[in-house]
Amino acid sequence: MKVRSLAITGLLLMATGWFSACTSQAEKFRNTSVDYRVKPGDWVELIKAYFGTERVAPTPSAPLPVRRIPAAELQARTGEATVYRLGHSSVLMRLDSEYVLTDPVFSERASPLRWLGPKRFHPLPFILEELPRIKAVVISHDHYDHLDKASVLALADRVDRFIVPLKVGDHLRRWGIAEEKIVELGWWQSVSVGSLRFTATPAQHFSGRGLTDRDKTLWAGWVIESHEARVFFSGDSGYFDGFREIGERFGGFDLTLIETGAYNHLWSQIHMLPEQSVQAHIDLRGRAMVPIHNSTFDLALHDWYEPLERAAASAEQRGVKLVTPVIGAPVKIASPETAAWWRGEMLQKALQLSAEY
Repeated sequence: MKVRSLAITGLLLMATGWFSACTSQAEKFRNTSVDYRVKPGDWVELIKAYFGTERVAPTPSAPLPVRRIPAAELQARTGEATVYRLGHSSVLMRLDSEYVLTDPVFSERASPLRWLGPKRFHPLPFILEELPRIKAVVISHDHYDHLDKASVLALADRVDRFIVPLKVGDHLRRWGIAEEKIVELGWWQSVSVGSLRFTATPAQHFSGRGLTDRDKTLWAGWVIESHEARVFFSGDSGYFDGFREIGERFGGFDLTLIETGAYNHLWSQIHMLPEQSVQAHIDLRGRAMVPIHNSTFDLALHDWYEPLERAAASAEQRGVKLVTPVIGAPVKIASPETAAWWRGEMLQKALQLSAEY
C-alpha cells in the first residue's frame, strides 16, 4: 500500500495530541462532555489504522462534477435564500440579500505546507475575483482545513466582518486583518451584523495549529439567523447532547450544514460517524440537511464517497431530507433538491474490481 501524505499528517496530529497532554492545561478551552486526548497507549492502534487500512477509492479516479458559478449569479443579491457548497466546509450563502461564507479554504492543500498534505480533489467552483462583497465570514476553529491564511488574506478587502470563536481572532490580527473587522464570541454569545444574527454554539472538538497551542483557541458551531431562514453550521464536532440543547433553544432550523467526513471509530469523540451526523440533524430539529466536510480532501481512512453513501442510507431509514448538491450548484433553502451524484464513481469502481477478479 502506498504511504500517503495522510499518514504523515495523521501521525503529526497524534504527536500534537500527545505532546499537549503532557503540557500544562492552564488557560485552555475544554469540551463540556469529553476531554479528548491521544494517550501514548493509543498510538499502536492509530498507527496500525493509518498504515494498515486498505481502501478501494481514497481519492476520485476521475474529475468530480463541479458547477462553475457565473459571476452574474454571484453579483445578484435578489431572489430566494440560497446556499452553495464550495468544497469541504466552505459554504457560501445568500440571506436577506447579503452573503455569508463559512470556513473558507481555497488553497490547493489543507496543510501548513504548500508541498505536503491533503490535496484538493476538485477546482474551486468560482473565480475568486468574482466573489461579491461578503457581509460576514464565519470560522468554526483554527485547524488548517478550516482556517486558511491565504484564503483569509485574499478575502480581507471584500469582507465586512470575520466572526470567530474566542482567541481565533489572534491569528487574524497577526496576519494583518484590521481589528474593527474581527468579532470574537464565546459559546452562546451572539452578534448582529445588519439583519443577520450569529450565535456561537458548543461543539465537541479541539483546536491548535502546532505542538504548543493545543486548545488555546475556542471551537464552535454557529447559528445563522435571517429574516428568510435559520441555518445551523456545525463546524467540526463529535456527537454529543449539545445538539439537542441547540435545537431546543432555537426551535429548529430550515437547513443544517453538518460535518460528515474525516471520521473513524478511533476518533469518533471529535468527528461524528455519518449515522451520528444524521442524528445530530434530528436533534437540531432540522428540516433539511447538507452533509459537509467531505469530497474535497483525503483526511481520514474511508473511501472518498463513503460519507455521502452512509449518510444517505441513514437519512432514508430515518426519514430525513438529505441534500447533496454538486459542488457549486445552488440550493434553495425553501425548496432544496438533491441528487446522488457520487454513485457513478462507486459503480465505476465496483465494475473495475469485478473485472480484476
